[in-house]
Amino acid sequence: MKESISTAVRARVIIDALPHIQKYNNKVVVIKYGGNAMTNEVLKQAVMSDIVLLTLVGVKVVLVHGGGPEINEMLGRLGIESRFIGGLRYTDEATVDVVKMVLSGKVNKELVTLLSGTGGCAVGLCGIDENMLLAERAYGPNDEDLGFVGKICKVNTKPITDALTNGVIPVIATVACDEQGQAYNINADTAAARIAAELKAENLILLTDIVGLLRDKDDPSTLISQVNVSEVPFMKKRGIISGGMIPKVDCCVEAVRRGVKKTAIIDGRVPHSILIEMLSNEGIGTQFR
Repeated sequence: MKESISTAVRARVIIDALPHIQKYNNKVVVIKYGGNAMTNEVLKQAVMSDIVLLTLVGVKVVLVHGGGPEINEMLGRLGIESRFIGGLRYTDEATVDVVKMVLSGKVNKELVTLLSGTGGCAVGLCGIDENMLLAERAYGPNDEDLGFVGKICKVNTKPITDALTNGVIPVIATVACDEQGQAYNINADTAAARIAAELKAENLILLTDIVGLLRDKDDPSTLISQVNVSEVPFMKKRGIISGGMIPKVDCCVEAVRRGVKKTAIIDGRVPHSILIEMLSNEGIGTQFR
């Protein structure tokens, strides 16, 4: 009896997911991967499984990743100080070389290997490939010099769409270059939002280490499940959106205004949070429309 109930429940879950699978079939979904889900091995495997499953049911998944902890570790090994201005890493010439090496050469290839080992077909890309992400120098909130930190001025989507057309998952490291070939470090949330907009994605999902946007930052039960982008300025004035949530929310708002159907900030610490967000009526985290 116990087994038959379990089987029935599993069948119910699949049936309930069917409308969502149909909705996302052949649509592009951009997932920004970072936080605890990127360093915890159990969570990492759950993310890989989610992505492969979505691909198998016809979703065109684009994975955009950062790698802050790995960059910090390598900088520490090399005796290079990490310095942040307004939440952005100051990136001198030595640091930008480390960023390229760690993001494109280490983290990116490890994710491709994990996806392949989970039954997926993936290819590692970075923003320098085919000038995918053209950038120019960015400055801090008060025009501070950030070194080789860039802001995206143009996206060449061809390498991404070529991969998707061939049934391959593009895994994108957020390193960019300018027209002279100078490399720049790009914030992964910002890159994911811009890539999603250029691809006219159905959904942009940011994996984070919090449950979502809270009315009271110290009370997880005050989760705000849906936000209209027109409400964001008021929520900033009220202090509901503050600190480290500001750039993440701004990325979601920018993506929606550029044509992405829906964006979400979800808790990457929850196993299979991507599937919960996409394939259930309740979802998880905070959605922006």
